[in-house]
Amino acid sequence: MDNETETIRRILQDTGDTWAVVGLSTNRSRAAYGVAEVLQRFGKRVVPVHPKAETVHGEQGYASLAEIPFPVDVVDVFVNSELAGGVADEAVAVGAKAVWFQLDVVDAEAYGRTRAAGLEMVMDRCPAIEIPKLG
Repeated sequence: MDNETETIRRILQDTGDTWAVVGLSTNRSRAAYGVAEVLQRFGKRVVPVHPKAETVHGEQGYASLAEIPFPVDVVDVFVNSELAGGVADEAVAVGAKAVWFQLDVVDAEAYGRTRAAGLEMVMDRCPAIEIPKLG
């Protein structure tokens, strides 16, 4: 297994089941909505993080990671690459164990900072694609 595949496996299987999904709203046409649904189907608790703080898939939403009143294991990032680094820094600040940048979300400097802080991280991948591969 290559290094990235092993990191993906660890995040999906060993890191924990509480996923903050940054960019998740009630907009069904957005990728975050469908990915969150898949994560729930595979036993993950999905916590919406969006400025509107909407309840999505039965879970209370929060306007920011800092407002979530319980520990978060993984921060799944659906914002554009220009904003993603700030979200990764927030994930470190709130004590998350891993950061997942979605497809087309890339920030090499944020990756380096996040890994240096001791978190697992993947970029430009989708957990809804990866999780079924684990069988």
